[in-house]
Amino acid sequence: MSYGKSLPRFLFPVAFVLCFVSVALVDRPAQALIEVDVTKFNVEPLPLAIAAFEGSSEIEVKEQDMRTLGRDLAQVISDDLRRSGLFRPLPEQSFIQRDASDKARPRFVEWQRINAQGLVVGSVRMMADGRIDVTFRLWDVFARQQIAGVRYQTTEDNWRQIAHRIADAVYERITGEEGYFDTRIVYVAETGPIIDRTKRLAIMDQDGANHQFLTDGLYLALTPRFSPTAQEITYLSYYNNRPRVYIYNVDTGRQEVLGDFEGMTFAPRFSPDGHKVVMSMVQNGNSDIYIMDLRTREVRQLTSHPDIDTAPSFAPDGRHIVFESDRSGTQQLYVMRDDGMDVKRISFGRGRYKTPVWSPRGDLIAFTHSRGRRYSIGVMRPDGSRERFLTESFLDEGPTWSPNGRVLMFFRQVPFNERGEGGSYSIWTIDLTGRNERRIETESDASDPAWSPLIR
Repeated sequence: MSYGKSLPRFLFPVAFVLCFVSVALVDRPAQALIEVDVTKFNVEPLPLAIAAFEGSSEIEVKEQDMRTLGRDLAQVISDDLRRSGLFRPLPEQSFIQRDASDKARPRFVEWQRINAQGLVVGSVRMMADGRIDVTFRLWDVFARQQIAGVRYQTTEDNWRQIAHRIADAVYERITGEEGYFDTRIVYVAETGPIIDRTKRLAIMDQDGANHQFLTDGLYLALTPRFSPTAQEITYLSYYNNRPRVYIYNVDTGRQEVLGDFEGMTFAPRFSPDGHKVVMSMVQNGNSDIYIMDLRTREVRQLTSHPDIDTAPSFAPDGRHIVFESDRSGTQQLYVMRDDGMDVKRISFGRGRYKTPVWSPRGDLIAFTHSRGRRYSIGVMRPDGSRERFLTESFLDEGPTWSPNGRVLMFFRQVPFNERGEGGSYSIWTIDLTGRNERRIETESDASDPAWSPLIR
């Protein structure tokens, strides 16, 4: 039996999915001895050894399965940390100690010889009641000190989420910042000819696993947006050729109609507390920014300008909103208070600026920039200073932030050739250094990704 795939965890209610017990196995020292400074843009990836987890079972027929699962757990942890660009998991064939275990102190000299700065060891055991017990420990090899350790108990189907949580724990312990591996991505899956595309809402783990379609493709699904506080999304769908906005609960599969909005072209974005959404709508031929209270369904207009105001996004403090407007003659970025007052332009470069998204940390705003036939994903401070471009291609668009504000996901289109072939869409990630660019594999063309908060 292979554990390379697991059952999609979002098919079950959240109370079932998260029914695990975690127990800390080590007191947190005042300061980590090994660390990575994520504020620097020239970080050398930290060499890390991640040993296959020991597998055992109280149920005899599960012994071999648990050994396979132990290796799969270590592989998912290794893949998560490698993709961050901050860690360099060492190849297993370089290991000198082959019997590393969470039940005994490592032979540190043997790990020092291969220059492993940190060592992750663990075990997975099938209990008699059918649940699994997972333990991991993180060792500082040169200080010869354990610096993290947690024990989890959960259902067997939930093993992949535990691997992501262990990767998050390692990331947080060494960098001092919250991880982002136990998260999901919702996106638009595209199939069919370019002039008659089927666009379905799909969801997957941040590493591309546990893929599932959420809509059947009968109606177009566009621009999904995750709530920052819950496993809920808004998305726009054309129902009988009329734009309609839905709120979809990922864990329960329940959805409700937020409203029919004739002039809307983007799904609204949630406020930081999840109680309001901000949106753009065309009324009387003019596009302005509006805010809706989800509890009362009261809609209030924030801007009133003869030019186009669109694509609003809340700051994490909930008191400011960034949006794009062509009121200066070209698409540029503006910031205003959440009551629509004190509007200030923040982008002044050549070209067009659009689809701004405020970082969950509050320190940066990501955006799409176009000039000529080239598109880029960039970031700037909320006052418009320190502008940097992280990517450039034929078409890069639609940035979305990881919950810790260190990585951006976006979608990319390759150009058509002279025969009209190509033009495919795919999802990519880039970190704030602008050097760790990676493609996320999907089953079909993919666009408009949105990153979930951490699953808790």
